[in-house]
Amino acid sequence: MHDFESLEASSQDDDTRRLFLRMAALSQDGRLASLLSELAHDDELDDELKGTLDVIAGDESFLLVVQEYIRRTQVLH
Repeated sequence: MHDFESLEASSQDDDTRRLFLRMAALSQDGRLASLLSELAHDDELDDELKGTLDVIAGDESFLLVVQEYIRRTQVLH
């Protein structure tokens, strides 16, 4: 149930949804490293958030699940 709640929260926040969709697309194209490099040099992001994004980026199956969940739920809204 916690996983579903996390997916729902991710899909409801516009910034998070866009970021996860971008990460999923870049991951499928093999270009996610360039985004992570860009984020690593962003002084507006704190180290904890950068670490969290690195962990998420390392889990391609999670990104695909989020992408599919958002795709399916956006059709329903």
